[in-house]
Amino acid sequence: MNHAQLTALGRALRLLGEHGEVLTADTPDDRLREVGADLRRALDLWEEGVTTAAPATRCAEHPNGPVDESAPDLCLLCETRRRAARRSELGGGPYGRSRPAAESGERVPSRYGVRADRPQPQQRWLPELWNGREWQLCGTPRHDRQEAEAYLAAQRRGPRAAPAYRLVHEFTDYEVLRVWGVPVRTDIEPMGNA
Repeated sequence: MNHAQLTALGRALRLLGEHGEVLTADTPDDRLREVGADLRRALDLWEEGVTTAAPATRCAEHPNGPVDESAPDLCLLCETRRRAARRSELGGGPYGRSRPAAESGERVPSRYGVRADRPQPQQRWLPELWNGREWQLCGTPRHDRQEAEAYLAAQRRGPRAAPAYRLVHEFTDYEVLRVWGVPVRTDIEPMGNA
């Protein structure tokens, strides 16, 4: 809704408020017809101004997303995320049991443990941007390299792009994979701390 439409709608609603203050039981019919016409005018202004569809869910993050009737907020995307979190809390992980079934017989204790007892290494790709002084994380860490590179490509095309971006591979240690742009250190003091 643009400013002119918003102003006209506000004016029409204020006029309806004034009508409401003077209505009584003995208000003549022609006055009631005038109130009805003003009400129709306000509804027409509202319909002209609203351009988006009514939200299908009660989710603030995905108002027009797919609907799941069993979800409290009707959002299928958020309910899928919640179900995956519940599954991983139960120890199954996203793809079933993470450890192999116990072998028949008794396990022999080991000083260093068994391979299945150690946590699996996780690798992530961290998108970072240069803020003029240091590298900072600019998005959520991704588990897929192509998805992280596509995210950084979209950030570089954005209206407020940073001077430089880089993709860092985290796998027990950090390794810079690729750098876009040139990170130039800028002093935040206008006179250079003189």
